Amino acid sequence: MDLATLLGLVGAMGVVIAAILTGGSPIIFVNIPSILIVLMGTMLVVMMKFNLHQFLSAFRVAARAFSNQLEDPEAMVAKIVELATTSRKEGLLALENAVIENEFLQQGVQMLSDGNTPETVSAVLKKDLQQTIDRHNWGARVFSATGDVAPAMGMIGTLIGLVQMLAGMDDPKTIGPAMAVALLTTLYGAMLANMVAFPIADKLNLRKSEEGRLKAMCIDGLLAIQAGQNPRVIDSMLRVYLAPARRKVDSEKDD
Repeated sequence: MDLATLLGLVGAMGVVIAAILTGGSPIIFVNIPSILIVLMGTMLVVMMKFNLHQFLSAFRVAARAFSNQLEDPEAMVAKIVELATTSRKEGLLALENAVIENEFLQQGVQMLSDGNTPETVSAVLKKDLQQTIDRHNWGARVFSATGDVAPAMGMIGTLIGLVQMLAGMDDPKTIGPAMAVALLTTLYGAMLANMVAFPIADKLNLRKSEEGRLKAMCIDGLLAIQAGQNPRVIDSMLRVYLAPARRKVDSEKDD
């Protein structure tokens, strides 16, 4: 899993749990009807906003985004330059024997060695890039909708609890516990929105940007290889995708 996501999620939950434990019995923070209203109610309302495939795909996209580590952009530049050097010395067909771990780059190299035109290579790879962006966009939208709906469902649960509390005001001793239970749904809704849904949506948008940049780098590099450009020129061109501090080119690199 992405380390920042893991640390953030566990740390945030840990802080809340620690606050609950130091304040008294944690049992008073557990209420099954409130959990059902917030969790099930939120999921069902969000499902209304999307079709079933988009709803379920959002969780698969999120799981892959957090479990799969993206390749280091600088390592990707080095790999593409290595492929360019091989192609310049031995021809495009020699790329068939190259060991490439990145599936997108491997797909592009295979298209080059198969003799596809630059227009075909560009069209296919850009369509793949657009599909990746769309998947992350829909995933982020689903989790953003979850973050919007969860507090509202929490408020609905609180209002239900308040109605039930007011209906039983003939016994003053039950008012305090009933109010506490009513407020739990608001707590659950706020936690689901701000500690889970919105952070995941933001992380998917970030992953969309990072993965899109890597794939755009691959496309530019592959088209440059196909055009027969000098590996040093390709290296300089691709380093534009890197952070400014990492754009320095090794002056001893051979053509």
